[in-house]
Amino acid sequence: MSPILKSSLTPVKAKNPNEPTLKIIPLGGLHEIGKNTCVFEINDEILLLDAGLAFPTDGMHGINIVLPDMTYLRENQHKIKGMIVTHGHEDHIGGIPYHLKQFDIPIIYGPRLAMALLQGKLEEAGVADRTKIKTVAPRDIVRIGESFFVEFIRNTHSIADSFTVALHTPVGVVIHTGDFKFDHTPVDGEAYDYAKLAEHGEKGVLCLISDSTNSEIPGFTPSERSVFPNLDRFISLAKGRVMVTTFSSSVHRINMTIEIAMKYNRKVCVVGRSMLNVIAHARNLGYINCPDDVFEPLQSANHLPDDKVLILTTGSQGETLAAMTRIANGQHRQVRIRKGDTIIFSANPIPGNTIAVVNTIDKLMMQGANVIYGRDKGIHVSGHGCQEDQKLMLSLTRPKFFIPVHGEHRMLIKHSQTAQSTGIPAENMVIIDNGDIVELTENSIGKNGKVPSGVQLVDNAGIVHDQAQVMEERKQLAGDGVVTVALAIGLDGKMMVKPQVNLRGVVTAVEQSLIAALIQKTIENTLIDRWDRFARKFESGQLDIDWTGLQIELESALQRLVRRELQSRPLLVLMMQTPEDGNKPSTANVAVGAGVGNDSSPAPIGRRKQRSTAKVGS
Repeated sequence: MSPILKSSLTPVKAKNPNEPTLKIIPLGGLHEIGKNTCVFEINDEILLLDAGLAFPTDGMHGINIVLPDMTYLRENQHKIKGMIVTHGHEDHIGGIPYHLKQFDIPIIYGPRLAMALLQGKLEEAGVADRTKIKTVAPRDIVRIGESFFVEFIRNTHSIADSFTVALHTPVGVVIHTGDFKFDHTPVDGEAYDYAKLAEHGEKGVLCLISDSTNSEIPGFTPSERSVFPNLDRFISLAKGRVMVTTFSSSVHRINMTIEIAMKYNRKVCVVGRSMLNVIAHARNLGYINCPDDVFEPLQSANHLPDDKVLILTTGSQGETLAAMTRIANGQHRQVRIRKGDTIIFSANPIPGNTIAVVNTIDKLMMQGANVIYGRDKGIHVSGHGCQEDQKLMLSLTRPKFFIPVHGEHRMLIKHSQTAQSTGIPAENMVIIDNGDIVELTENSIGKNGKVPSGVQLVDNAGIVHDQAQVMEERKQLAGDGVVTVALAIGLDGKMMVKPQVNLRGVVTAVEQSLIAALIQKTIENTLIDRWDRFARKFESGQLDIDWTGLQIELESALQRLVRRELQSRPLLVLMMQTPEDGNKPSTANVAVGAGVGNDSSPAPIGRRKQRSTAKVGS
């Protein structure tokens, strides 16, 4: 059996039942990019590391963000002693406000910038009272519960103030790299703390949990500083306005862009709420140093010469509501593309966003902009280490056991192969998925069971409940449209008026009036054939009608009709009004907008119950 097959099978080593066992349970960030969330549990105490979000795929209609399933933490919230945050990216802190609505977290420790960004999120979400926030500095050690001492180690990444952490536990030291690369010329001068990593490696690291994002790419990841000369060149050559779009959290990139703008006497306009927020916090904390007068409100900048303006904006990933996307679509209230504009995409598309990004670029070019983009332009570098960075991390820490995280499956496999090349035996590492329980002792590592995993979807109304049904219905709406039928049934089992039928987003060669007539005939026939099954009359004259059963019967009949006649599977919504008082017949007012094939207006009278359900054609 090859070494890589061994690592994939993740054998469970025999362990002494008396040995303390640390459980490591990732809830996000495995076999995917984003929503990085990890649980450490020992002696009935839980420590959380990060709680991120991910962005929806194309098939998640109406969804804004994706969170990990937090069922395990809701069920074990009494064990939660605290959380540590490695840095301030959304895929590491974006989920925290949502989780705090479901369970309390006693205290959250993290770097200054991340905590400043998080504080604003918690206040906006109204959950700031559900936890305490504490900032930490490099080499600080904090105690969480009785079982965890957490040591914060400065690292280098694409955001300022980022940490690797060393967890001192009863089983040994576990190092979690967080997102990292080894940047030897960091923009802010804050170098990776190699000495502390080497010190832990000398003393003994039980397990290394390491970022796998760039594990398929050979070599070292270039320094963030390497972007500066290329940004400088493209901005210096621009004759008109310059727009630079990048991740709003890329503080170093933003700082360099502002420095270049000042060099060429351009005023900086900031567009996008998240960009404004990050710049404000970064300036307060000293990560961006520039005079106030370098910034200009967008309204004022419209009166400046084009060659004196630089616009910093969000939207480098083609996000629907981001500023650059709205500019490209001609929907931004204050910014319109002009011929001669130079637009620099200082970011590469993350997996799943490529189509949205290229569509945005196309729209900008069609309006006359000169768009600078692509890996060959040298205007973006990753914040994640490549194979040589990963080897250096493994060599410095010299772990006994190894767990690759933060990446898709092929990335985890490749990282495990890199680890084996540095001398870690295949049987001393595990390839895991979200929800897997890794049990770690002084002498063993292995998978042992699973906790609930998956996703929670969030739209404008909040967390989506019954998400399987909701997403299936939205998929159905997007694919084949919706057929709405509204009817009123009296106590005699007959329709009070003709049903109202609406088709929305349904493509069919059949006349809508014919569809309405067929639906009416189907309802009439079903009532004639099935009414006696659902209506019973007692000797006292009391009627007992199973309206729910009748509605299910009508829905089934209408679904068969719609599928047969339309040759598609639209969503069927049946709204049925019934008498509220079972002893007194009444008529109904059924009014749900413009009906099809309905030439009489229903008469408004007494109060009635209305039942409405949506069924997906199957």
